Amino acid sequence: MATSSLVCNTSELAFLSSAIGNGGAAQFICGKLQNAAMQGAATTLAVDNTYLLFSAYLVFAMQLGFAMLCAGSVRAKNTMNIMLTNVLDAATGGLSYYLFGFGFAFGRTESGNNGFIGHFFFGLKDIPSASANMDYSFFLFQWAFAIAAAGITSGSIAERTQFVSYLIYSFFLTGFVYPVVSHWLWSVDGWLSASKPDHVLFGSGAIDFAGSGVVHMVGGIAGFWGAFIEGPRIGRYDSNGRSQRLKGHSATLVVLGTFLLWFGWYGFNPGSFLKISVRYADPFKGNWSGVGRTAVTTMLAGSTAGVTTLFGKRILSGHWNVLDVCNGLLGGFAAITAGCAVVDPWASIICGFVSAWVLMGLNALADKFHFDDPLEAAQLHGGCGAWGLLFVGLFANQNYVQETYGRMGATPHGFLLGGGGKLLAAQVIETLVIAAWVTVTMGPLFLILHKFNLLRISPEDELHGMDLTRHGGFAYYHADESSFHPQGKLEMSVLEQKPNNAHSIM
Repeated sequence: MATSSLVCNTSELAFLSSAIGNGGAAQFICGKLQNAAMQGAATTLAVDNTYLLFSAYLVFAMQLGFAMLCAGSVRAKNTMNIMLTNVLDAATGGLSYYLFGFGFAFGRTESGNNGFIGHFFFGLKDIPSASANMDYSFFLFQWAFAIAAAGITSGSIAERTQFVSYLIYSFFLTGFVYPVVSHWLWSVDGWLSASKPDHVLFGSGAIDFAGSGVVHMVGGIAGFWGAFIEGPRIGRYDSNGRSQRLKGHSATLVVLGTFLLWFGWYGFNPGSFLKISVRYADPFKGNWSGVGRTAVTTMLAGSTAGVTTLFGKRILSGHWNVLDVCNGLLGGFAAITAGCAVVDPWASIICGFVSAWVLMGLNALADKFHFDDPLEAAQLHGGCGAWGLLFVGLFANQNYVQETYGRMGATPHGFLLGGGGKLLAAQVIETLVIAAWVTVTMGPLFLILHKFNLLRISPEDELHGMDLTRHGGFAYYHADESSFHPQGKLEMSVLEQKPNNAHSIM
């Protein structure tokens, strides 16, 4: 936090005032200086908190982008269902993060802190906190990140998951699983944190500035286990194992959702500076210049990934596909999120280019092994998020690391820029421990739900569509007639189809 540098020395002013024959001048001038210092500090806090709140609003607007993207990517008969899950990701996540999540993520006292999990500020007790330098704006910003992770997971298990499962996993993910990871990386006590004041891992800590690992990998890997345990949707693969693409019903909504997410990412990444009024050694530079650079690297990575996907899919499939381009864009954004503040703009182009091929490669593997993710969320957020963490270890600029994390002197930075292997090693460790943590927490949860028949809907519900069977009717006036007789009964030949639970664990 920037504070005023005004200093009042009463004895010196007393000497000066006696010399000019005015004994009350010292107290008067000291009072004015102290008032000015307090006003300057209050103004700095107001500016920083306003910036943080504005960023929080942008990140929250990404929920609308997720909702539109998800709605357009599923079939019309499941639109109401996926929209409701997106609304409840925010609402359920709001309650769980307020009650437990924020405390697990950032709760700290003056003594007894640990690197694994926080243990204070539950239910926002003692917030605002001057000692921890936290106000309500910080909570709101972090809540918007937490529900983004839950939204990622909901896309992976769309069109075949019982509604009660959404409520259970969303509460658990935002209230416990995600907060523990964010404590590791973003709390000053976290054992992986690059912001830790001392005993930093490998002298660098793991740099995950806005959450390629904390948000995207957590949501993507959770979605992977949910989709893997449930198995593919009915009709996704035929009796011979051939892929049958179940297209979403609205490319328009997908494009709208993509642009909304792109817009929100300018709060997600630049907003992660938290404060904009911090000055650097160069008086012309401060967090305001870092914010601008971060917005530029974000834009370049996403744009490069989108264009690369456009031509890559043209080569692979022979088509110019706007839906693939949208996912490519989002993959580039997910990848650059970790290093957006500490890499050069030219390096972000490399990040976006590689992320496009990571996504296309993982999609090919998913199809080969009959893994069905309607939004490619596990591949996009999990795979591209992991690449983003490794990218930081290769291309982090030393000057930007020093400015962003307030370090003096030489510090570990990108391996390919002569910074040694310490930062890269920390990034590898972050990637592995996040994958392991989400696996051992969310995997068993989905297994338990599966064992108690709370995870997947019935074949009849899946063929009719959950809008009709679970939510009172279709989102649109027309029905998806592929699964209906005019009398409203299922075709026997369709009903006899069984879910291809090649990946289900009985």
